Amino acid sequence: MTEQTKKLYDLAQPVFAVAPMLDWTDRHCRSYHRVLSRNTLLYTEMITTGALIHGDRDRHLNFDRSEQPVACQLGGSDPKALAECAKMIEEWGYDEVNLNVGCPSDRVQNGSFGACLMLQPQLVGECIAAMKDAVSIPVTTKCRIGVDEQEPEEALRALVDEVLKAGTDAIWVHARKAWLQGLSPKENRDVPPLDYELVYRLKEEHPDVFIGINGGIATLEETETHLGKVNGVMMGRAAYHSPMLLASVDRRIYGADTPDISAEEAVNAYIPYIVKELEKGTKLSQITRHMLGTYQGVPGARHFRRIMTTEAVKTGAGIEVVEQAMAAVSQPKVGGFGADEPEGIGATAF
Repeated sequence: MTEQTKKLYDLAQPVFAVAPMLDWTDRHCRSYHRVLSRNTLLYTEMITTGALIHGDRDRHLNFDRSEQPVACQLGGSDPKALAECAKMIEEWGYDEVNLNVGCPSDRVQNGSFGACLMLQPQLVGECIAAMKDAVSIPVTTKCRIGVDEQEPEEALRALVDEVLKAGTDAIWVHARKAWLQGLSPKENRDVPPLDYELVYRLKEEHPDVFIGINGGIATLEETETHLGKVNGVMMGRAAYHSPMLLASVDRRIYGADTPDISAEEAVNAYIPYIVKELEKGTKLSQITRHMLGTYQGVPGARHFRRIMTTEAVKTGAGIEVVEQAMAAVSQPKVGGFGADEPEGIGATAF
């Protein structure tokens, strides 16, 4: 555990985190985000207990130490298995282990974990307690405000009461319900209405507990507003699609007396990592797919993305592709892909 993580949940300072996102927040994504912000708390994708107990642990758990502070999110509902996996995570060197009580996908429903656990708060408490007994790193909970026909005020409080009794070190709340039937995982990120006020009330009721908020947060201005009410903000898709947003986090959220890193500086700082991974046999596209939004809104950004998406997938693609893409931004063409573009990233970019 890093010294920074030991202090994360003592309520002494706000915490800004990038949410765990399946297929997105892999080790390459986290390594790039760390170039942009020294202090942001990063999360792995959700890893199931079955994958760790029966699968390739190296593939699931290996990470670059430069990523720290980094938390590993677990999916599961068996206290014994979760405790076993939490111990693995601690031994691997992660700074925190987090229990997923919010994912509504068919995969987690079939395994009766994730958002399904909102219906079994006592079991969630048993899971957290077992994990706390197994490790010394922080054990945290990420939940929804309810599922299906649950009344959110009652469902959230029932869950919170159980995990607090079990000793959870922090509670991250995605401020939407999840609908286990009738909505896709994507729709569950947008369709159920947000209820930030409920999370604010939860914090008022538990002034000595770390409460973080997640869901629909897209800017640092919104982040600063939330931090007037709760202890932490977790940002998901906005941070992924517009990674340069993270370049201001250390200064604006953590009060660091350092200049924001520029897009060019960020890419140049990331190149040694790319080279190292290429030497290990990692495909360039697996690394650079997380960088596509770096120059969002800048002349030449579309050309940058086109080169990174079409050239990086080719057999033998190397660092020269990144250099070519950067040159397209510094010397954009007139018209076509190099032209100035409206704010936002086109639908074909991701």
